Amino acid sequence: MSQRIGFVDFNLENFHADVYLKLLRGELATRGFDVVGATALEEEPSRVWAEKNDVPYYDNIAALDAQVDFYAVLAPSNPETHEELCRRVFPCAKPTYVDKTFAPDLATAERIFALADEYGVAMQSSSALRYTNVQRHLAEQENSSPLHMVTWGGGSSFAEYAIHPLELAISCMGADVERLARRSHGDYSQLLLDFSGGRTAVVNIYTNTSTPFAAALTTAQGSEYLAVDSSAIFRDTAAAMLDLFASGQTSIDRRETLAIRRILDAAETTATLAEFVEL
Repeated sequence: MSQRIGFVDFNLENFHADVYLKLLRGELATRGFDVVGATALEEEPSRVWAEKNDVPYYDNIAALDAQVDFYAVLAPSNPETHEELCRRVFPCAKPTYVDKTFAPDLATAERIFALADEYGVAMQSSSALRYTNVQRHLAEQENSSPLHMVTWGGGSSFAEYAIHPLELAISCMGADVERLARRSHGDYSQLLLDFSGGRTAVVNIYTNTSTPFAAALTTAQGSEYLAVDSSAIFRDTAAAMLDLFASGQTSIDRRETLAIRRILDAAETTATLAEFVEL
């Protein structure tokens, strides 16, 4: 018998709902999980998506909950809806994955974690850029703690896509970011990060450009450039979601998730354009 996942969304008509459903029915089908139902805030287009993809649609969480063992809260382009969706799902006390960007601001992120704790929910969130060949390469190296890192990423807007090159950096360097400065609020933007122990990173967000994801790592052994293999990042993110469901244990330090949101909040202020700001 397959283990049952429910999709919860703002509007199911989005790329992440499509790609995760395809992976769970295709490359990851042997894991034994299936999407057996869905619900969304925008009902009409979501019903169309559900019918098109042969996924039962439910009017509310209570009806969906009777059918599922786990939840995937999606809405990747609408993080402002994540808190409301989590408030509906967490009382069901089932392991839950929350898509990127986790929350629209730090205060909301902290409330979502507190709510998960209140109901004893194993919950984690990440960008797909947490699961790349860069992290795997770093883990395979001896004395691999990065002293400095540079990451690059594109996308249509800073608000929606800055998380990707930032998650790439934080997942490699950890949560202990002490201060931040930013260059430019335009399409070519850089975040300058100072970490504990004198470590540093530069996160480049080049929106409305053709900028593939990439990283440069500096360790005690030297520096090297790594292009991100984007062909497998959604598969590996979905696999990590299934690991959460199978084990009931989170694998992401929430300090990193909160650090990412803290950085994004600070980066949106004008103060970081003038000087380094303590985080």
